[in-house]
Amino acid sequence: MKAESAINFRAYQGGFFKTLISPTETEGDMALIEMTLPQGVEPPTHKHTKEDETFYLLDGEMTFQIGDKVIHAQQGEAIFAPRMVPHRFVINTKSARFLTLITPGYLHNYFLEFSQPQDGELKVVHPEGPPPADLIAKMTGQLTEKYKIFFA
Repeated sequence: MKAESAINFRAYQGGFFKTLISPTETEGDMALIEMTLPQGVEPPTHKHTKEDETFYLLDGEMTFQIGDKVIHAQQGEAIFAPRMVPHRFVINTKSARFLTLITPGYLHNYFLEFSQPQDGELKVVHPEGPPPADLIAKMTGQLTEKYKIFFA
């Protein structure tokens, strides 16, 4: 994408995202994010206690595990991950572009907290290893304490 396309995007986990609908626009009821992530930065199995997530795959292939159910998703498919049900996803292609609908939308703040404004050309950078241990600790601490998301 051209550099000027990055104006409203934020860099996150080697990829980037754009907020399409902010929770401030919906009185906190929801947030809609367009996200592009590289393979290898997927979160471990986790359970949301406060929100549901819906994913709509725009490009690439992903595998979701929602409870005991495994779903192989391709472009144009939607996946629902209800609160209180452990879930995870794996990106099966080099990268994936998808919409994430968060209801209610408070978790959107986590993505803002752990991202930076995107400068220059939008690029996907594949990880060469895990993030630093202190960053993982800070991220999981915030998710657990502030957002009440628990890891299996």
